[in-house]
Amino acid sequence: MSSSLNQRFTPWSLLKFAAPSIVMMVFMSLYTIVDGIFVSRFVGSNALSATNIVYPVLNIAIAFATMLATGGNAIISRYLGEDRPQKANACLTQYVVIALGLGVLISILVQIFATPLSLFLGANDVLLHDCNMYLRTLLAFAPACVLQVLFQSYFVTAGRPTLGLLLSIGSGISNAVLDYLFIVVFQLGVAGAALATGIGQCIPAVVGLIFFLTNKQGLHFTKFSFYKRELLQACYNGSSEMVSQLSMAVVTVLFNIVLMRIAGEHGVAAITILLYGQFLFNSFYLGFSIGVAPIVGFQYGAQNKILLRRVYRISFLFVIASSICLLGASEALSRPIITIFTHDAKTFPLALTGFRLFAFCFLFSGVNITSSGFFTALSNGRVSAILSFCRTFVFTAACLLVLPHFLGINGAWIAVPAAEALTLLISLYMHQKYFMRPGKQNYFAE
Repeated sequence: MSSSLNQRFTPWSLLKFAAPSIVMMVFMSLYTIVDGIFVSRFVGSNALSATNIVYPVLNIAIAFATMLATGGNAIISRYLGEDRPQKANACLTQYVVIALGLGVLISILVQIFATPLSLFLGANDVLLHDCNMYLRTLLAFAPACVLQVLFQSYFVTAGRPTLGLLLSIGSGISNAVLDYLFIVVFQLGVAGAALATGIGQCIPAVVGLIFFLTNKQGLHFTKFSFYKRELLQACYNGSSEMVSQLSMAVVTVLFNIVLMRIAGEHGVAAITILLYGQFLFNSFYLGFSIGVAPIVGFQYGAQNKILLRRVYRISFLFVIASSICLLGASEALSRPIITIFTHDAKTFPLALTGFRLFAFCFLFSGVNITSSGFFTALSNGRVSAILSFCRTFVFTAACLLVLPHFLGINGAWIAVPAAEALTLLISLYMHQKYFMRPGKQNYFAE
């Protein structure tokens, strides 16, 4: 496992190493997107709106899991780079046990408080039943969801990214098949969509538990021990990714409020489709960040500055080039993408116009996401948190609250691209400070 992390990466070998994580994240994003397609096509627009209204609750569970996944991954890979496998195994065990406990707690709380949560997030009498059904069913699988998020990172650090990829593909396929059975054949509505997603999440969760219980020659579970320092470090390092998920929940609620005021139910349906597109495209860079993070953490722990600099250069050249390609692809495919979700005469033109403006965020988001992930892997949680908090909440919320007053609905569509562009300025400053300017703070300084 260590030899796979400690090598002289070429652009091709680095992309090959990160590819399983990229595909894994894309398939995970497809869980929600496939649910949206089936719900929109076979249940109705009200049901689609209901899933979007309560989905921020799941973001909370994913937020805590992502914090322990990315932040903990930096600690585990650093200990491996320092040739301390016993400590790496102990940290792995601690993070999984704590995350699993959080998943169980969230699941119980949602079953008790589903109705107040749905009403708080904006459900009305028409949508309340669907909101409760989707929320209770989906969050019943919160422990599996949490474990899936953790294992998608830990499989890479364990040197088994292909296993994570295969499990994600299997989960995605099972989710799609079960969506058809539960929604189309058995007519279970939004509960069927949530049930399909939950069963799909169980596959990598269960296999991951078995793998780390039996992988005695590599990274594996050991006797539980509580290490306060390593837990706090993981929470600190992963705080940026947690903030990103929590901010996503808040911003989704804001979008729903703003679009409901400007364009009614059709505006909410349109922004739901756009956020699905953002979820899919951004998952590409989240997967890439997860894929390269163990390499960065290992080289940082081993103090291999030359190899660390090489990984940095290859990573961001790839991100910049692919961002341009993704923008072009999203603009060219905007009509087919929207067509997959809806043919509604009022929703379709709103979503099509919105997507063509919204898509410019993909030009900037790749650099911002990868920058945040890079700093997390370097155990610099402060800078990573600043970048994530700015792009996912501060700038997005500010643009969303201000721009529609001057530009109408187009202001809502360009709020995210504007926020990503502003965050890019901060990202460039951090790159200049920590990777280019001479001094002790430069991670590449010999």
